[in-house]
Amino acid sequence: MAFSSSEHGRLLPGHSHPLGARPDAKGVSFCVYSGDAQAIELLLYDHVDDSEPAQTITLSSARHRTWHYWHVHVEGLRTGQLYAYRAQGPFEPLRGHRFDGSKVLLDPYGRAVAVPTLWQRSAACAPGRNDAQACKSVVADDHAYDWEGDRPLHLPFTHTVIYELHVRGFTAHASSGVSPERRGTFAGLIEKIPYLQALGITAVELLPVFHYDPQDAPAGLVNYWGYAPLSFFAPHGAYASCKDPLGVINEFRDMVKALHRAGIEVILDVVYNHTAEGNEAGPTVSLRGLDNATYYLLDDSGHYANFSGCGNTLNANASVVRRLIVDSLHYWVQVMHVDGFRFDLAAILSRDERGQPLAAPPILWDIESDPLLAGTKLIAEAWDAAGLYQVGHFMGERWKEWNGRFRDDVRMFVRGDAGQARAMADRVLGSPALYASQPHESTRSINFVTSHDGFTLCDLVSYNRKHNEANLEGNRDGSPVDWSWNCGVEGPSVATEIQALRHQQMRNFLVINVLSLGTPMLVMGDEMGRTQSGNNNAYCQDNPVSWLDWSLLAQEAALHRFTTALIRLRRQRESLRCDPPLSLTELMARLRAQIHGLRCGIPDFDDDSRHVAVSLHSLRGDLLMYWALNAGPQALTFELPALPPRAKSAWKKVIDTAMPPPQDITDLAEAHPVSGVAMEVQARSTVVLFAQLPAHAA
Repeated sequence: MAFSSSEHGRLLPGHSHPLGARPDAKGVSFCVYSGDAQAIELLLYDHVDDSEPAQTITLSSARHRTWHYWHVHVEGLRTGQLYAYRAQGPFEPLRGHRFDGSKVLLDPYGRAVAVPTLWQRSAACAPGRNDAQACKSVVADDHAYDWEGDRPLHLPFTHTVIYELHVRGFTAHASSGVSPERRGTFAGLIEKIPYLQALGITAVELLPVFHYDPQDAPAGLVNYWGYAPLSFFAPHGAYASCKDPLGVINEFRDMVKALHRAGIEVILDVVYNHTAEGNEAGPTVSLRGLDNATYYLLDDSGHYANFSGCGNTLNANASVVRRLIVDSLHYWVQVMHVDGFRFDLAAILSRDERGQPLAAPPILWDIESDPLLAGTKLIAEAWDAAGLYQVGHFMGERWKEWNGRFRDDVRMFVRGDAGQARAMADRVLGSPALYASQPHESTRSINFVTSHDGFTLCDLVSYNRKHNEANLEGNRDGSPVDWSWNCGVEGPSVATEIQALRHQQMRNFLVINVLSLGTPMLVMGDEMGRTQSGNNNAYCQDNPVSWLDWSLLAQEAALHRFTTALIRLRRQRESLRCDPPLSLTELMARLRAQIHGLRCGIPDFDDDSRHVAVSLHSLRGDLLMYWALNAGPQALTFELPALPPRAKSAWKKVIDTAMPPPQDITDLAEAHPVSGVAMEVQARSTVVLFAQLPAHAA
C-alpha cells in the first residue's frame, strides 16, 4: 500500500494552504498548524507496524514555516503513503504546553488512518517512543472516486423520518443475514437498505463514524458508540469490510451513494466538543502534541475544562479550531456527499475561551451562514455535560433541536404521571411553548422518545431502574432518571397481561412520536422490540447487548407492522408538507389546531388530568384528524368534534392502541366508521380518527 519513502525526490518549501496532505502530479504537499512548536518533524513510514520511520524530515522555521503553519512538498510520494508528525516544544502545563517530542502524532486534517496491529492507547500515555503502537495518517486523493452523478438529496425536514442507527450494531449480529465479512460495516448497511425503504425511513442518522479510539473505555471493555474521536476527517476503519485505509473511504462513499439511490439521506452524529485525548492522564495522539494551548479549553492552572464529561473540551471558538471544524464539515459534504449533521453536546460550541456561554457564538454562526453548508441538515443536541441547557432557545434560524423536553414530557404522560396534560398537548402540537415565538420552520423540534443514550423503547416499558453492571462502573454511570415504568414487573415477564400492556404502551409512544408536529426520530430496533436488558448507557457494550437481533423481526412482526403502517399514515395525513416553509405559529393556524378534553374545545389541564385530545386539518384541507390520548387507569368517553356538512366521510378509526393486532392500525381506505357523537377510549391507550373532506372544506 505505502510508497517507499526512501524513494522520494526533492524537498520543496511548500505552502501554508491547504492544510493536510494533498497529492499532486509531482508528489505530496504537507501542512500542519502549530503556534508554539519549536520544530516539527514529518515522519514517513513504509508499514503501519514499523518501530521507526523510514524517513524523518525536519521542518525548519526559516524554510518551512509561514506564521504558525509548517509545510513542505515532498516529490515522488503518492497516495497511500503513511505519515505522521512529531512536535518539539516546551512541556509547561501551567502555560498550557504539553509538547512531547517522542510521540507520533496524527495529522488533524488526515483523510485516512492506518491502525497498527498493536495499537495501544497506554503507549501514547507513557513516556518514550511509541511508533509501532501508534496510528498513522494516510495520504489520500479527495477526488479519486466516481460518484456517478450523485449529490446530497436536500430533502426538506417536512418530509423527513429519521432512523438513528449504529453502523456496526445494525448488522453485526449473525441473524442480520449479512455475509460474515460484511457484518458491522458500511457494506453491510448497504445490504439492509431495502429494509429501511420498506419501513418508510427517509434519513439515517449514524452514530459517530469519525475514526475513534475503541480503547477509550473501562479496562476489558471497548468504546462502542464512538464518542472518542481521533480524527475529524477519516471514517472509522473498523466499519469497513476492507482493511486498506483508502478502501475505507470508498466503502463509506459506496454506502452514501447507495442510500441516496434509495431516496435516503445520510446524517452524521459529529463530535466537535472533545477528543479521545482525555484529561491530563490521557494519551498524546494529535492535537495535544501539536498545540495543546490552542485546541483545548484550559483553566488558569493549565488543567482541562471538562464540559463534555469526557476529560477535555475543544476550544471551539478559537479561530484555528473554528477553521478545523468548518473544514471538516466541508469535507464531509463536498467530498463524502453527506446530507447533514447532528452535533453532539452542541451547547458546548457556544462557550468562549473561558468556558462562558456566548450570545452569538462565532463557530455556530460560521456553520449557520456557510454557503457550502446551506443545503445541509443541522441538528443540535442543545445541552452539554456541565448543565448548559438550550432546548427552545438554541441560536440561529436553521438549526433544529433534539427536543429533550418532548422525550421527558411524553414519557411522564404515557407513564401516567399527574399534571402532564398541558405539556403533552404542547408537545403534540410541535412544542409551541418552546418555538411558537420564533420565526423558524415548524420543524424546529426533532421529536424522539428514545435514542442511543438511555433505554430502548422495549426497556422503557420493562424497567423502573437502570441495570448497567456490565459497564464495570458499579451501576453509577448512565442517567439515574428515565421516566420509565415496567408495567408491574421488573425485566422480562411471561405474564400475558404484562406483555400486552407493554406492547400497548410501546404503540402509544410510537403514535405520539410519529404523528406529532415536528420531525420524528426513531431508534434502531425499536420497531421490533430490541432490548438492552435494562442497560441505559451501553456505550461500552460491543456485543449482543447493543447489536440488533434480527430474529426479533419475526417475533415482533406485529410491532414492526404497526410502525410501518404508522409512518405510512403520517405521509397520508400530509399535515406538514408546506412550501414555502411555515413557522410553527403559521402552521398551527393553517391546520386549525384545537386542543380538547373530554368535551370538545374544552381542554382539561387540572393536576389530576391524564388525558388530552387534539384536532388538526391537513394543509390541503381534505383531511381532518382527531387524536385522543388516555394515559389514565380507567376508560374515558371523549366527545367528538362535529364534522362539517360537506364531509365526504364519517369519522373513521385508523388507530386504537388498545386493540390487539392487526386491529390496532389500519389504512384509511379500510377503516371502519365511528358512529355517535362520543367515543370510549380505553385505559392507557391512544385513538386516532380521520375524516375525509373536500379540499378547502370549512
